[in-house]
Formats: sequence, structure tokens, C-alpha cells
Amino acid sequence: MPGNRAVTYMGPGHVEVQTIDYPELVLKDGPGVNPLNVGRKCEHGVILKVVSTNICGSDQHMVRGRTTAPPGLVLGHEITGEVIEVGRDVEFVKKGDLVSVPFNIACGRCRNCKEGNTHICLNVNPDRPGSAYGYVDMGGWVGGQAEYVMVPYADFQVLKFPDKDQAMEKILDLTMLSDIFPTGFHGAVSAGVKPGSTVYVAGAGPVGLAAAHSAQLLGAAVVIVGDLNAERLAQARSFGCEMVDLTKHDSLPEQIEQILGVPEVDCAVDCVGFEAHGHGPEHREAPATVLNSLMEVTRAGGRMGIPGLYVTGDPGAVDEDAKQGTLKLRIGLGWAKAISFVTGQTPVMRYHRQLMMAILNEKAHIAKAVNATVISLDEAPQGYKDFDRGVARKFVIDPHGLIRR
Repeated sequence: MPGNRAVTYMGPGHVEVQTIDYPELVLKDGPGVNPLNVGRKCEHGVILKVVSTNICGSDQHMVRGRTTAPPGLVLGHEITGEVIEVGRDVEFVKKGDLVSVPFNIACGRCRNCKEGNTHICLNVNPDRPGSAYGYVDMGGWVGGQAEYVMVPYADFQVLKFPDKDQAMEKILDLTMLSDIFPTGFHGAVSAGVKPGSTVYVAGAGPVGLAAAHSAQLLGAAVVIVGDLNAERLAQARSFGCEMVDLTKHDSLPEQIEQILGVPEVDCAVDCVGFEAHGHGPEHREAPATVLNSLMEVTRAGGRMGIPGLYVTGDPGAVDEDAKQGTLKLRIGLGWAKAISFVTGQTPVMRYHRQLMMAILNEKAHIAKAVNATVISLDEAPQGYKDFDRGVARKFVIDPHGLIRR
């Protein structure tokens, strides 16, 4: 039996590659595993040899110490891999299949899954609806920034690529199907983007760039991306977005008016989340800034998509309310303007097949939009450091050296 090396959270600002147990078709005890999940048999699952697994901004929140994640947690919820073992109850997934794994873990049996709400499955996380690999308070399913990983409910969840050779040629695009491409697309769809829309995307990290690319795919007339990071804004400009440098001016409506002639947009997407900063040259952390500014610049009757992460426990928050996820929102403004919004995890399975087809047929080029950059498993700790300082890259970990660079 081979070993299994994995990227492990060791404490705030510290990740390292460790040797962990080779996966089995059972959820064993370990860091972050809910006691009610220990010993859970997964004959409906598969073991994957990981082909690619990406560093996500959500991982970075944990690594910064901004969640209650325990030391020893194996990271990684963006997984693409080859099936090397199938459970007794798996019928349609076969050894040798190359598959994308939605970051949401979903049983396919509960009411929410049957209604297509796989992001809030009722059966995989004893703490609350919804689960994910390698993430705090998500039930304890082992993360996939590793050489091998177990994926439960395989027949329901995984997306098989129709041709392995073609998939490996486009693997840097297809690896984004596990999370950020569907997440950005969900943000744009939730915001009501359609042909001719004007769109503001808050945040030029990988999810923000994915949302901007998605808005273009949906036919937006103008996509404006705002951020405090000049390098990431340049990446947004590289594929045709307008940009707003939020360090230079604290009035977002005025900056939008300079671009559109009016100080508002049809649709807005929050791709920042709970570590948001205020605007202007003296900006500092202000977690409700993005939500409130989006309500300000979204037209009356407009919509907001909020794929940006908000948590119920943040030990590093700026005040006691924010430590519990309680933010000071201008809900009165949102009510007066009749703005609707959608938040929560993205139901990846709602979108990943159609986005796969867009990639395979040259309609979507998400790897270029997010500047996909391949690194080895041993380079992952440095990748986290580089990502934390704001480089305009989406790091793709290649545990077995299978990706052509």
C-alpha cells in the first residue's frame, strides 16, 4: 500500500506536508472529525489518486487563524483525480475514470439533495447542513491536498470527464470545476447577470476573477472589478474587465459613475467575504464594508450574489460581534431599494457539467482568467505564503507530477 503525503494546517500561519494514513472507505477519527461521524462506513465511495488539487481563499482564512480550525487538519476541497478503488456499493463509477469532485459533500438521498440543494445536504455533517473536504466545522471529511483521498457517495457526486486524454490537455481549466468556476458562476447567476447587464464584482482574487469571467460568459455588457491589490486588478483587466482601485478613493459610486456614466450597476457580486477592508488609502478591516457598499451601488430592484465566505466563528475579528459573524448591515437601505440576494455555499453540481462542456468546447478559458499556476506538493507551504501576500495566481498542486507544465 502506498504512503499518503498531505498538506496539513499546524496553526496560524503554518502549514506543512506530512505523511498521513492512506485513505480507506471509512471515516476515521482525527482532527476536526465530528464524533458522530467517526466510523462511518463509505462503501458508496471511491479512492482517488489526486491529479490536481487547488489552494483556495477559503483555505487561506483557516491558515491565517481566522477560524476555529484545529491543528492537524488536512486541507483541500478542490479535487480532481483518477479512480483507483471503488466501494462495494458503487455501480457507475469505474477504476480508471478521471473525475472532478464537487467541494460540497452530498448524499443524494435527503430532501435538500433531491431538490438540487447539494450545498446544504442534511446527512453528511452532524453540526449543520452542508459539508466539505478538509474544512472547519464541516464534519471532518479528510481534505484532498494530498496524494490520495476518499470521496463518498461517488455515483451521485463525481463528474466523469468523457475523454481522459482530452481532459489532461485541459486539466488546468477542468481543475477549477470543483469549486471556483461554479462558485463564480453561481455568484453571477444569483446576481441576475444576463445579456447587456452592468456588473460590479467585489474582489479580484480567484473567485472574483471567476465571477467576472462568468459574467462575461452570461453576456454582461460591462464587468467592473474592484480590489485593493493592483496586481490582481491587472489580472482582471487582462481579460477585458474594467477596474476600480479601492485604495485611491473611498467613494465606490463615484468610481462606477466614471466608468458607466451612472453611479450604479444592475448586478453585484461579493467575492471577498468576512475579512473585507474598507476603501481609501487608510483602509483597515471592516467586515461589513463589501455588503453595505454593494447595497449602495446596486440599482433599485437589483440583485446581489454573495459567494464570499462568512463564518460563525472568527477569533481574529475586529470586535466581539464580528467574532460570531454578526455584522452591521444597512438592511434598511437594502429593503428600501428592494434588493434581493443569495448567499451560502455554491451547489456545485447545479453547474459543473455545463461548465465542463463550455471548457471542452473552447467557450470558457477559466485557467487563463485566474492565472492558474502549477506547483508541487512540497511547494504548497510556499504557495500559501505567496497567496497570502496577494499574488495574482491560482495555485494548482500537482501531487504526482502528472500535469504538463
